[in-house]
Amino acid sequence: MRRKTAAYIDREAIRCNFSAAGSFAPDAKVVAVIKADAYGHGILPVAEALQDLAPMFGVATIDEALALRDAGIDNAILVMEGVTTADDCEAAAAQDVVLMVHTREQVAMMAGRSASAWIKVDTGMHRLGIKSADLADTLKQLRDGGVDVQVVCTHLACAEEPARAATEKQLSEFAQYTAEIGLPLSVANSAAIIAWPDSRADWVRPGIMLYGVSPFANDDESVRKLRPAMTLSSEIIAIREIPSGDSVGYGARWTANRTSVIATVAVGYADGYPRHAPNGTPVSIKGEVVPLAGSVSMDMITVDVTDHSGVAIGDLVELWGSNVSVNAVAERAGTIGYELLTGVTARVPRIYD
Repeated sequence: MRRKTAAYIDREAIRCNFSAAGSFAPDAKVVAVIKADAYGHGILPVAEALQDLAPMFGVATIDEALALRDAGIDNAILVMEGVTTADDCEAAAAQDVVLMVHTREQVAMMAGRSASAWIKVDTGMHRLGIKSADLADTLKQLRDGGVDVQVVCTHLACAEEPARAATEKQLSEFAQYTAEIGLPLSVANSAAIIAWPDSRADWVRPGIMLYGVSPFANDDESVRKLRPAMTLSSEIIAIREIPSGDSVGYGARWTANRTSVIATVAVGYADGYPRHAPNGTPVSIKGEVVPLAGSVSMDMITVDVTDHSGVAIGDLVELWGSNVSVNAVAERAGTIGYELLTGVTARVPRIYD
């Protein structure tokens, strides 16, 4: 039994991060984005933790929304990808689920179904959304079909890069085409909530920041109030001394340049630890940072503890959490924290405080 390999989820941290998101935009309502199993934290436990705080939850798919309804979650729910079939549209209406509308086909299938909708406008992301110039006509068609249109929104492509002019261009286009609409507006994701005050509008949509992770490449003072909600932990299962010149792990990717002490930790890429994490990726043992040494295996990693006395089999190891940020691991592995959080696999138990 892998006694200590687990993802420990701090639900109070998630509540605090929700409040922090709201503090950036005190005049806006907050959609708590809990898609993708709440970014790997567990969609139902997170929804329950925020049920008394969040006026609306954001999910990606109708299946996520209906699962929340089946579990007794009665908050407003927004399906941010919308739906692709009339049956799903019917199910959403029956369960009082709000659908994002971003295609003409969705406009047509929602007519006469007592549905509720947000309209997504494409201002430059070019992923989902109707053309800005088609907004007024789309709004009329939906209303003529009996659809309750609640909000008009867009999505920013480069909000996590405050120096990029692309965001200003998107905000300008959105303001131009929504000026006479007379509906609440929504633009800001986590990065925009923090870095782009003009984007906060009537509704904000925090995702990654709810889980205590910075949306920016470099953390700054504005995100230090966030508390990491997931601690991915394991334990040392073996310790060995190897002579200078010997190598460790598949491919002999790490070679000792002195007599070294190597600790083997019971976690690997089958648990969601990034396979491409290089030598030197930080790991925390007893609050001290030690470097990854050798290739990540399916079930194990090895770390160099030569300079850290008192390390023993059974010691708790933090892969990411309060001592090592998930972004720091992701940067070394050539990816982003979002991928690591959502990639923690099902064999890793989630333990909630």
